[in-house]
Amino acid sequence: MTDIPPHQLPNETGWIEVISGCMFSGKTEELIRRLRRAQIAKQKVKIFKPKIDDRYSHESIFSHNEQSLPSILIEDVNEIITQSEDAQVIGIDEAQFFNENIISICNDLASRGKRVIVSGLDQDYRGVPFEPMPQLLAMAEYITKQLAICVVCGNPADKTQRKTASTERVIVGASDIYEARCRKCHYIPKEN
Repeated sequence: MTDIPPHQLPNETGWIEVISGCMFSGKTEELIRRLRRAQIAKQKVKIFKPKIDDRYSHESIFSHNEQSLPSILIEDVNEIITQSEDAQVIGIDEAQFFNENIISICNDLASRGKRVIVSGLDQDYRGVPFEPMPQLLAMAEYITKQLAICVVCGNPADKTQRKTASTERVIVGASDIYEARCRKCHYIPKEN
């Protein structure tokens, strides 16, 4: 076996990037920006979103400011492994809607030399860490925390305010149900 200088080795190092924040902070917009740049670089990109997220489109990830990219709608997070064999870059939107298997899947893909870019809410409407995002944040090589603007006072916002009295943890919605709030203006809705 001959020694190959490091600069001549194939680039097979994978990693995980996590984009987190509250609703309306630009998480999906940032995910789309990174994925478009990978496409411009002629990298093979696969994009996934959970079936539960049907707010804007079934065929695309879609930001609140109407940017979009075609994606694969999946019900079972394990589909990401089987459908991304040939991908160099994998985008996953709304990761908080997936079960804990997303953690090992992202780890496995990165260990196979893939760039994995994940976006999702880091807190639920009560301000409690939204699993599996804390685990993804802990194991990511790169983390971006997006902030929105508080609709009450205009300060930087990192909380998602629910405008309904429902106590279900997951209710898919947009500005009809949620708005961005800062720490001072955020409150937990009272149960009925």
